[in-house]
Amino acid sequence: MSGGPVRGTTAAEIADSVRGLIATGALVAGSALPPIRELAAELGVNRNTAAAAYAQLAAAGIVETRRRGGTVVRGLPAVDGEGRGAAGELVNLADGNPDPTLLPDLRTAFGAGRPPVLYGSAPVDESLAAWAESELAPDVGDVPHDLVLAHGAVDAVERLLGAHLTRGDAVAVEDPCFLAGVGTMRLNGFRSTPVPVDADGMTPDGLARALDAGARAVVCTPRAHNPTGAAITAGRTAELRALLSRRPEVLVVEDDHFSAISARAYHRITPADAPRWALVRSVSKFLGPDLRLAFVLCDPGSAARLSTRLSSSAGWVSHVLQHLVSALLHDPGTARLLRRARDRYAQRLSSLTGALAEQGVALPAGDGLNAWIPVGRREERLVRELAARGWAVRGGSGFAVTGRGAGALRVTSSTITPRRAAEFAADLGALLRTTKGS
Repeated sequence: MSGGPVRGTTAAEIADSVRGLIATGALVAGSALPPIRELAAELGVNRNTAAAAYAQLAAAGIVETRRRGGTVVRGLPAVDGEGRGAAGELVNLADGNPDPTLLPDLRTAFGAGRPPVLYGSAPVDESLAAWAESELAPDVGDVPHDLVLAHGAVDAVERLLGAHLTRGDAVAVEDPCFLAGVGTMRLNGFRSTPVPVDADGMTPDGLARALDAGARAVVCTPRAHNPTGAAITAGRTAELRALLSRRPEVLVVEDDHFSAISARAYHRITPADAPRWALVRSVSKFLGPDLRLAFVLCDPGSAARLSTRLSSSAGWVSHVLQHLVSALLHDPGTARLLRRARDRYAQRLSSLTGALAEQGVALPAGDGLNAWIPVGRREERLVRELAARGWAVRGGSGFAVTGRGAGALRVTSSTITPRRAAEFAADLGALLRTTKGS
């Protein structure tokens, strides 16, 4: 090991020594620590003591153990996000953005001035709370619940997991998973336990395996799953709910990010008697990505934990932002725009999948802004060759929870026209035929 010796005779002392070496720069990201047996011999301690020190460091997210690479110092995890640009003149089918023309004009929501909001004010705007109770609460039934606001869906999920779990805990997540979800798990030191996704959402067998493997939380997208477009059906809901009803200790988080403009019905996987649960509905996809606000309907205990965490940091979600969102949600013009957006997005996705079907690429009917096209080992090659033909698409590997190649392309359909859908499908079909088997 480079950078200086590890010292100590107890697990705590050894762990503190390693942290000190990292803090001074003597150990950097990727530096290998001595094997446990070797370190124990050098320090004259029991092997279990050295192992316990490494376990403490791993639980804190400071080191990680690799099968053949030993124990190494962790660096800052790579975190990807939406909004990828397209170089040159490429048609951008990679960015995951909604269509700007289907978002409301924020200028209409500013209206008259409002009195200043001071410390000690109610954390949730009264009109916004009333809207949530009227429009969102019916979806959780008659179970006791409270409302908390967060700075978007990712913030909500991160706070929920942080409120109930500790670093190293396993979380069942869809595989493939939306980009910010992958990043949230890595940054917070949670272990992602992958659950495969089919056209009907999370698979029951996959969820059962994740629960049996010790998952302490489940994060699920009930519809418009990003990246696959899957939507949970009523039949699938019953299967998943039955599994979760046998694990009351598991936190269930449903991230219904596309709620107001989804072409599918919402089916709730959370058991009615679940003690720890949350339904998260953000506004970014249908009011605008810059409106960082999410409604969190959850059990009263989780609400108390979330409120405490928010109070200790930002205090509240900006009331200026809450006022804007409330004004938009109460505006009849917004309701008409959302209905149009729902229909347009469904038509555009259908146009893309229909054009692909004509090229022999059959995909299940999806929901949301994206199509997921399995291509096997040709993923990277097809991304390059489509770019050469003028199309920017996203390879699926970045969405893979396991870190292995996903063997798919994610194509954003939010602004696609029928003509472009046909042209893209023709180009992809030709490439698939010429690269078959490669």
